[in-house]
Amino acid sequence: MCGICGKLNFDHQEPVDQRLLRRMMDLIAHRGPDGSGEYRSGPVGLGHRRLSIIDLDTGAQPMSNEDGSVWVVYNGEIYNFRELRGELEDLGHRFKTTSDTEVIVHLYEEIGDRCVTRLRGMFAFALWDERRQRLLLARDRVGVKPLYYADTGKALIFASEIKSLLADPAIERRVGARALDRFLTYYYLPGNETLFEGIFKLEPGHYLTVQDGRMLVQEYWDLAFQAPASRQSFDESVGALRELLSRTVKDHMISDVPVGVLLSGGVDSTGVLSYAVRHTDKPIHTFTMGFSGEGFADERPYAKSASEKFGTVHHEVSMTARMFREFLPKYVWYMEEPVCEPPAVALYFVASLAHNASVKVLLSGEGGDEAFGGYQTYRNLLALETLKQAFGPAKGLLRFGFQALAQVGASRFAHYADLTGTDLQEHYLSRTASPYTPFNRLKAGLYNAQLMNALDGFASDTPTRKLFDKVRDQSVLHQMLYVDTKTWLPDDLLVKADKMTMATSVELRVPLLDFRILEFAASLPQHYKVRGWTLKRVLKAALAGTVPQEIIKRKKTGFPVPHDQWMRKELKDFVHATLLDSHSALERYFSRKAILDLVTRHQKGEGCTKEVFCLLVLQLWLGQFAGSRSSLTGPGN
Repeated sequence: MCGICGKLNFDHQEPVDQRLLRRMMDLIAHRGPDGSGEYRSGPVGLGHRRLSIIDLDTGAQPMSNEDGSVWVVYNGEIYNFRELRGELEDLGHRFKTTSDTEVIVHLYEEIGDRCVTRLRGMFAFALWDERRQRLLLARDRVGVKPLYYADTGKALIFASEIKSLLADPAIERRVGARALDRFLTYYYLPGNETLFEGIFKLEPGHYLTVQDGRMLVQEYWDLAFQAPASRQSFDESVGALRELLSRTVKDHMISDVPVGVLLSGGVDSTGVLSYAVRHTDKPIHTFTMGFSGEGFADERPYAKSASEKFGTVHHEVSMTARMFREFLPKYVWYMEEPVCEPPAVALYFVASLAHNASVKVLLSGEGGDEAFGGYQTYRNLLALETLKQAFGPAKGLLRFGFQALAQVGASRFAHYADLTGTDLQEHYLSRTASPYTPFNRLKAGLYNAQLMNALDGFASDTPTRKLFDKVRDQSVLHQMLYVDTKTWLPDDLLVKADKMTMATSVELRVPLLDFRILEFAASLPQHYKVRGWTLKRVLKAALAGTVPQEIIKRKKTGFPVPHDQWMRKELKDFVHATLLDSHSALERYFSRKAILDLVTRHQKGEGCTKEVFCLLVLQLWLGQFAGSRSSLTGPGN
């Protein structure tokens, strides 16, 4: 696990500035504190920061082929590298190292850009073909590893993190009005956008090439929900999944340094742990988080129970409101994109616990929900669609019934009453991107005239609507799983997972997001995943007998950070001062009165927690990244 950066000047007469390249590398030193390397030749410069995981002695980068005509800088892990190495050696390639990195350059020599289709793992890499004067950037299928780029018109600049791009004076820090609106619609940015105009994410399952000044982005993988030719029974699918889980977790255990498990005490992380202990004779360390105070959901008893069952060396850390508040500026600095994910703060402290225990690699259960249908939203919207079909033309009666339930105290049914007359896309997007969420209801009063004018005719929910159009012939559940896998997963959950663990120089691996598992899950019928009120049905069946029943049957909680209570009590003054400061950057875009109204409603307990936290993060982000260039020294420096 590492950090990469680089630049390609389109004018092949101009070399890359060595000082710039080293500055870019310095800004991502946390991703690779164990070493650095650079390659400059003609118009290209490649930079690398190394976190040593595999081949500790000879795995330094940039790395080349035998004659130095192909060079690569790479971030990630290729889990099938030994198999690929054997094939390449049979073809006559000579290896200088035992690292997975070297496989990429030799595989490229054999099959060119199609090398990405043979790589199984998490990766982002930049490869320079000296003979052809050609640059290849690639990102893994699911988007576990990030990669950003910008075309200045004179050069292409790229890096694992945005801050490296901002080191180049040619990169302007213009906040895009439409991207800002889209961020306040989803609470993250789906697709290839960032909040900066001209800075983009290379999307998962895509690669980018530059040759003769021409840039081309192509997709090489997409998730397809297609039933297998011979439909397996449910029991046969359970057996096949057990074998696949065992092989996949074993592959993810490959490391020359200690491996631990991020243990929440939920089904997914405990399931990963249950397979991890089978494939090592070394002690496994597990790490979990709790929160100081009363009345908070606490996952530590479940995590401790799983630790005791599987005989791990267990570590716990407790987070306070003060720790949460003091870390927020650093949270924004490391995240770089104002993603509204309070659990990401908790993840940082858990990863720090692993770092302090000298554990460089953590396995996580991330992805089980998106692969096998683990969110209550899936179940609720499936039920709503079933009811709508049952009522047919009489859907008005269904709406009336929901309204009646809301009036007698079941307030959540008011939301479903609103949705009875809309389509699946609107149901699904009602979590964030719909007229029913607070920001979208408030935008007319929140946005100032300049921002509103810039958004004339703009549809903020276009990215997910386009994705729904691609799978409109699929079942209801599979439509939702597809959209989540292409947006919510890479652009919110995985960016959080990467940035927060790499901030502590720890590598996070996600076995349940191996593309073989995703494709297997996609091949199963809907009711193997969600049936009635049962979520992740086939996964839970596969883990039954190894994962304790108390964990299999427990209600999903996620990382329940009590930020709502903290922001209304211990952090009340901090929230008020940050959002309503007379020099607040938010006033460039929003009405001060509307912000005050939102904060007041939150303090009264009238909801809006996510919206207030979102504005809080945005204000800190604007101060750090949209201001003077001196902010690149980091928060508090």
